[in-house]
Amino acid sequence: MVTAGDFRNGVTFEMDGAVYSIIEFQHVKPGKGAAFVRTKIRNVISGAVTERTFNPNDKFPTAFIERKDMQYLYSDGDLYYFMDTESYEQIPINGNVLTDNFKFVKENMECKVLSYKGNVFGVEPPNFVELEITKTEPGIKGDTATNTLKPATVETGAEIRVPLFINEGERIRIDTRTGEYMERA
Repeated sequence: MVTAGDFRNGVTFEMDGAVYSIIEFQHVKPGKGAAFVRTKIRNVISGAVTERTFNPNDKFPTAFIERKDMQYLYSDGDLYYFMDTESYEQIPINGNVLTDNFKFVKENMECKVLSYKGNVFGVEPPNFVELEITKTEPGIKGDTATNTLKPATVETGAEIRVPLFINEGERIRIDTRTGEYMERA
């Protein structure tokens, strides 16, 4: 059990049949009246963020989210197959569980599979990936002075914006959290 007075960033708990994670918290002690805890919480399964205040004495059962390193193998229609790197067990995950930043993941990459009580609710790709540019307009000599960006397609099929001096066949580093070009690899 966790009390609202013990809330810290990243704490997960069950409330009203759903699992929540603390994004922000603030203990408020007004000059008049009882103290309270103002929080911003995220529903772990749906991703919805809400603000809520709690009495510091409110108690909630602690929720344990399992984060397991798994290797992405392949996709077959709407199912994506992952392999547990310890037991070599393969599990299919439905495509609607995957987030938008999964488009930067290619086969055989390590990802974190998130589950609660055995139910998979999310897949976290690595924060940074190195991918090859498969299609982009050629760079012209002297285009390095400005910070202008052009569209480019990487080997996974995702499209990102890269500086003008990047050409086809080059390997670049991408931040999967923002989907932005970082540097040449």
